[in-house]
Amino acid sequence: MQPQPIGVFPGAAGFFLLPPVPNADQFISLLLRGHFPDRWPENWRFFAAAIEGKSEDEVLTLLPEGPEAAYNRFILDPQTYTYTLAKEVLPDDFSLLLDAAAWRLKLFETPPPLGDASGEIRAFLLATQAYDAFQQKDWPTGLSLLSEAAATVENVSPVFSARLYAEYAATKQMLGDCGKETVEGYRKALSLLETSSFQEARAELWFQLGTVHQTGADGRKGSLLEAVRCYHEALKVYRKDTYPEEYATVHMNLALAYLAIPSLDRSAYLRTATAIQSLRESLRIFKKDKHPELWASATVNLANALQHVKSSHLEDNLWEAVALYEDVLEVRRSKGDPIAYARVLANQGNALAHLGAFSRAVPRLEEASQLFRKYGEHEAASAIEDVLAEIALKRKQAAVNEKMEQ
Repeated sequence: MQPQPIGVFPGAAGFFLLPPVPNADQFISLLLRGHFPDRWPENWRFFAAAIEGKSEDEVLTLLPEGPEAAYNRFILDPQTYTYTLAKEVLPDDFSLLLDAAAWRLKLFETPPPLGDASGEIRAFLLATQAYDAFQQKDWPTGLSLLSEAAATVENVSPVFSARLYAEYAATKQMLGDCGKETVEGYRKALSLLETSSFQEARAELWFQLGTVHQTGADGRKGSLLEAVRCYHEALKVYRKDTYPEEYATVHMNLALAYLAIPSLDRSAYLRTATAIQSLRESLRIFKKDKHPELWASATVNLANALQHVKSSHLEDNLWEAVALYEDVLEVRRSKGDPIAYARVLANQGNALAHLGAFSRAVPRLEEASQLFRKYGEHEAASAIEDVLAEIALKRKQAAVNEKMEQ
């Protein structure tokens, strides 16, 4: 029976074959889009149990007899003898599918050929060959095969195709490619999942697409605004009460995108204020004891934003920034990441200098400069030394003024 819902659902259900049942076409049409029938056919109850996360033993007890059952038993118990039993009863295309599954389950060293397979089985075989190429670091071949697999099954199994397009885009992104093809891969996946039940998967793809636009923006306002739009789409699903960590992560990225937009128009102040609000929102979830790195990153970004936002409460913002940096310095130590530690020191020193608290600012700036010099960050060290020189000049001028007043 074809098409089969392989690759549609996560876990073992993404490998399983379904036996023929009355009105199978009607049921399969739903499954290929990630939806469930109102009532499962008796011989498909094992599939429902797998989707629900039931134990392997429970799924095994529900398997009906037939060649599909032999294949499914191998998926649940991938041994040489279960493979042999399945091989004896499966027809050609499904036999190749069995070999591909056996490779993925590490029983074979090489994936099978494509043969005359078509539709979702061909896509599964192509994807298997792509993963083999990836293991050998042959990224161009793997990406080409994965793209072909996604296109092969696009009109047959939209969710399976979406997952393949998403893998294609994610692999290109991992390789540092944030260009047009990566964007198109994510957009194709999002389009194919639009009417599916996998809205959490769409939210993850919106987030990933946002990071592509943000990483490849290079300061371009249009790309950063597109990243913002993607993050807002993700937040339609990632709510604070249901997906707290994802919600906080999206808000942190959203804030960084706003802050990166060039400040060339009147809306810059509003964007910074919105970024500060998003960072505060993320810090309602990220806590120092549970998420130390994420908390530190969000806290530093909030302090940086407070330093630079135009406000009638500038002094209050600066003192809050100083306190936030002090909190982070309790987590970021010079031994662990000296450059990150130096940046926090430098930012705190700058805030203190703006407040006129020179006696507190100078030691922090001097320590940051020394660390930057030690680890080859000479440009950063020079910038701090310019600030120190400016502080020294202001102190000298203040001393001269004080003498004149006397």
